[in-house]
Amino acid sequence: MRRLRILITFLFLFVNLYSSIAKEGSSTEKKTTRELPPINFRNKADDLFMEQNYNDAIETYQLALEKEIPNKAPVLKKIALSYSALHKTQESLKYIEEYLHKEYNPNILADSGFDTIRETEAFDIIEKRYIPQINIWTFIYLYVALIGFYLTVIIHFNKKIDSVAKILISAFIFTHSIFIIHIFLFLTNYQFNFPNSYLISTGFSFLYGPLLYFYFKRITQQYTFKVKDLIHLIPTLLIFIYLIPKYLLPISEKLEILINEASGYTSENSTEFITIVVLKVISLLTYGVFIRKIYLKSQLDSNLSDENKIWKKNIYRIHFLYLICYCIYGFLSLNNISVGFFFNMQIFAMAMMILYLGYSANAQPDVFSGVLNAKNALFFKYQKSGLTDSLSKELKNNLIRLFDIDKIYKENHINLEMVATNLQTTRHNASQVINEHFNMNFNELINWYRIREAKEILDNNIAKKMNMIDIAYEVGYNNKVTFNKAFKKETLLTPSQYQKKIAPNS
Repeated sequence: MRRLRILITFLFLFVNLYSSIAKEGSSTEKKTTRELPPINFRNKADDLFMEQNYNDAIETYQLALEKEIPNKAPVLKKIALSYSALHKTQESLKYIEEYLHKEYNPNILADSGFDTIRETEAFDIIEKRYIPQINIWTFIYLYVALIGFYLTVIIHFNKKIDSVAKILISAFIFTHSIFIIHIFLFLTNYQFNFPNSYLISTGFSFLYGPLLYFYFKRITQQYTFKVKDLIHLIPTLLIFIYLIPKYLLPISEKLEILINEASGYTSENSTEFITIVVLKVISLLTYGVFIRKIYLKSQLDSNLSDENKIWKKNIYRIHFLYLICYCIYGFLSLNNISVGFFFNMQIFAMAMMILYLGYSANAQPDVFSGVLNAKNALFFKYQKSGLTDSLSKELKNNLIRLFDIDKIYKENHINLEMVATNLQTTRHNASQVINEHFNMNFNELINWYRIREAKEILDNNIAKKMNMIDIAYEVGYNNKVTFNKAFKKETLLTPSQYQKKIAPNS
C-alpha cells in the first residue's frame, strides 16, 4: 500500500512537471515567433537595385507594392528605373505613367537613370505629353488672353459706352479669353499643375453666338431686352448644371482624369466631347445666320458712318473666320482626322478678335456703342444730354472760329480733350456738337480741315517750294503715310496724283 502511494505521488509530480515544461516551451516558441522581424521587401529591393541586379529588384519591388506601405510612388519610380536600366522602354514608360498617377511630378523624366531610353520615340512622346513647355505661339496665346481680361475690365467700366452694349461685348471678350487661356494650359501641359482648370471653358461653349448676336442687335437697332430673351441662355444654364458635379470633384480626381485624357479620351469623355462639339457647331451656325441678317441690314443704313460700318464688317469677318474654322475642326474631330491646322486656326481667329477689339478700344472707343457714330442727331447717345439748343449753337460757332481762324487742327497731338478745353466745355458736349452740326466724328472733322488746307497749298502752287512731307507737317500730320492715306480717302487721289492733275491748269 505504501509503495502504491509513492508511485501515485511520483506519477502526479511527473505529470505536473511535464505540463509546466510543455507550457514554457509553447510560450517560448510563441515569443520567438513574435520577435522574428518581418521581411522588408523595400529595403531588400533597394539593395538589389544598388547591386544592379535589376530583374530580382523588380520582382522584389512588386512584392513591396502588394504587401507594404500605401505610398507606392517611390517604388513605382524604382521599377521604372530598373526597366530603363534593362533597356525595356515600354515597361519603363508604363511605370512612369503609374508613378505620375500617384504623384504628379514630371521632373521624374529628367532623372539620369532614364538616359538609356531617352532618345527613343516613345520616351519623347511621354516628355511632350507631361513636361510643361512654352514656345512662341503658346506665349502669344497667353499674352492675348491677358489682353482680353484687361480689355474686359476696361470696357466694362467705361462710362462712355452704352451700358448694355458694354456688358455684352465685355462678356464676349471674357469668353474668348477663357477659351484661349484654357487652350494655353492644355498645349503647355500646365493643366496638370492647375487641375481646377478641368473643363473650365466648356461651360461657356454656347455663349459665343448669343453674346455677339445681341451685341449687334443692340448697336444697330437700339434693341431693348425682354424676359423672353433669357431663352437664349438655357443651353448655357443646362451645360453648367451638367458640369457642376465635375467642377466640385477633388483636385486629386481632376488630376487623375487629366492624366487619363492625356493618353486619349475614355469612352465616356469621347461621347461627352462629341456631344459638345456637335451642339456648339449647331449653335455657331444658327447664330451665324442671325448675325449675318443684322449685319447686312446695318450696312444699308445710311445713318451710320463709314467708320462704323467698316468696324462692324471687320468684327463680322473675324467671327465668320472663327465659325468656319471651328466647324471644320469639329467635323475632322468627329471623324478622327488630324485637326492640327484648324485647331490652331480657330485659336488664331479668337486671338484676332481680341487684338482687333483691343485696337478699337484704344483708337476709336466710341465704336463699341455702334450707333454713336451715326450721321443724324437722333441716336441714343445724347438722349439724356443736358446740352441746350442755344448752348449747342454757341459752341458750334466757337468751334468754327477755333478751326477757321485759330487753325487748331494743325496741332500734331490734337485730341477731343484739347478742343473741349478751348471751347470751355466738356468732352461729351464737344463730341455732341461735332456729331450734330457737322455730321461727322472728331477724327473725320480734323482730317477734313487738314486735307482742305493741303489742297489749298497744292492749288496755289506754293507746293513747288515744298516737299510732300513738308505739306504733311504744315497741315498737322506726323508722317507722310498718314497724310497720303487721309488725302486719298478724301479725294480718291494721292497728293502726288492730285498735284499732277492740277498741273496743266496752273
